[in-house]
Amino acid sequence: MTVSGKPNKEEHPLANILINVLIPVLALSYLSKDPEMQQSLGKAVRPWHIGPVKALIVALVFPIGYGAWHYISTRKGNFFSALGLVSVLLTGGLTIYLWNHDGTVKPNAALLFGIKEASIPLILGIAVLGSHFTASPMLRVFLYTDSIFDVRRIESRVEEIGGGETYRTILYRATWLFASSFFISTAMNFGLALYFLGGLDHAATNARELYNEQVAKLTGWSFAVIGIPILAFLFFTLKRLMSRLGQLTGLKEEELLLPR
Repeated sequence: MTVSGKPNKEEHPLANILINVLIPVLALSYLSKDPEMQQSLGKAVRPWHIGPVKALIVALVFPIGYGAWHYISTRKGNFFSALGLVSVLLTGGLTIYLWNHDGTVKPNAALLFGIKEASIPLILGIAVLGSHFTASPMLRVFLYTDSIFDVRRIESRVEEIGGGETYRTILYRATWLFASSFFISTAMNFGLALYFLGGLDHAATNARELYNEQVAKLTGWSFAVIGIPILAFLFFTLKRLMSRLGQLTGLKEEELLLPR
């Protein structure tokens, strides 16, 4: 085991997810309404109702733009930009596929959208586990970071007491807990999609409008129904990690963290 050298300057992971994943998905949810369909249903056409194809193009700008900026700045690819690009293409492409020209939607909309919703957190969970065996574990990007923990002090203490094996086990178990939050999100995303879209009348003349409304509701509710439990799970993972590191090193909680 080696003690960390200079901490790498990393982008804020929440900003990464916000720009590359959440904003594009919200853009797709609220911009995809077709103006012609709105008029045929006798509903108001808003300036932001630009249709699914144009909404897809707008949403793609965020991960592509951020990914290009990141590459020019660091000469490295950005995982979250790639993830956001996949998410936008899946969401936008699926919407274009599911919407029929006559205003109806395909009957398997709920199942396909559920699979799409579940795929992103599933990929993230697998990526978290896989990254543990690389030089840049995602646990160190989100939770066990140089901006929260005094990693140099902790690893110096671990070397001092010869606790390298136990230290690696602690981080591995914390990685599993962290990944589990995404796997929980996978199941909840799938269930939420089936709940909101399962009762959709796919043969109705305004099915596309109903579909879009349900997707918007799903997006809003997912922040509460999924976001709050996941944040609670992440907080539990963080506290457990601090407890195990404290037991190993003998350092108090305030000594494990960087001074504020």
